[in-house]
Amino acid sequence: MLGLNLTSVSEFILIGFSTFPQHLLPVFFLLFLLMYLFTLLGNLLIMATVWSERSLHTPMYLFLCALSISEVLYTFAIIPRMLADLLSTDHSISFMACASQMFFSFMLGFTHSFLLTVMGYDRYVAICHPLRYNTLMSPRGCACLVAWSWVGGLLIGMLVTSAIFHLTFCGLNEVHHFFCHVPPLVKLACGNRVPGVALGVGLVCSLVLLSCFLLILLSYAFIVAAILRIPSAEGRHKAFSTCASHLTVVVVHYSFASVIYVKLTGLHSQPGNILIAITYTILTPFLSPIIFSLRNKELKNAMKKTFLSKLYVSSI
Repeated sequence: MLGLNLTSVSEFILIGFSTFPQHLLPVFFLLFLLMYLFTLLGNLLIMATVWSERSLHTPMYLFLCALSISEVLYTFAIIPRMLADLLSTDHSISFMACASQMFFSFMLGFTHSFLLTVMGYDRYVAICHPLRYNTLMSPRGCACLVAWSWVGGLLIGMLVTSAIFHLTFCGLNEVHHFFCHVPPLVKLACGNRVPGVALGVGLVCSLVLLSCFLLILLSYAFIVAAILRIPSAEGRHKAFSTCASHLTVVVVHYSFASVIYVKLTGLHSQPGNILIAITYTILTPFLSPIIFSLRNKELKNAMKKTFLSKLYVSSI
């Protein structure tokens, strides 16, 4: 489908954790496994709550469900393989499996960014244009926004993967990372096209992320202006509380995502790069359901009502 360039390299070897002491790998395995299971449980809990609680059948929670789905699939594309490598002596991954992992990680990662942007627009309409909210955020309109977010992620994933795997890989096949990511794979490529492809991929990804971030900032600029015009302190607090969880997740997501394309001074060593990668592949998805569950009062109350009451009834 992507027209991949099948060169003499038939497989890659992921050696991201090779520089860490061997006695730490089981500790990493246990820690990352627990975080992964908590991420799955948290997102599944959010989806089940929104599905079962009719009061949450609103655009904001539809987008939250779509966000949870993208996070579950994103972590599934990376973390199980990483966990297996932590305990295995065979770290090889086939050429096609590596391309597939890159495709799904970029597709789902950018879908996540697009959905966060859509959620920012939803909060802007709810606070700045409340009388037009039902018209602008109709079920059909919301479904289109979610669909286009996934289509956008799909296009970015195909663009990045096809660009990288059309390069020629010759000789070395050791990827200095724990998953198939662009920078370590570019280092293994040879030919005159490598610098141009690397620059093009970096620019496209950076511009898309920056555009999403600026749209979210613009939405919140209008939101803050509208909130400040509310006369009562209680009204201002109530309006801002509906945005707090989304804004917190946006800050966490873009703070960690920025390190993918912006190298921080003093963190060019392999262990440093691996630790940075862990923040956006494991830590960010781990924090997201916690933030939405704790900072969103309506969702938190619905979870208590839906699940704690069922646990109480079953225990009687």
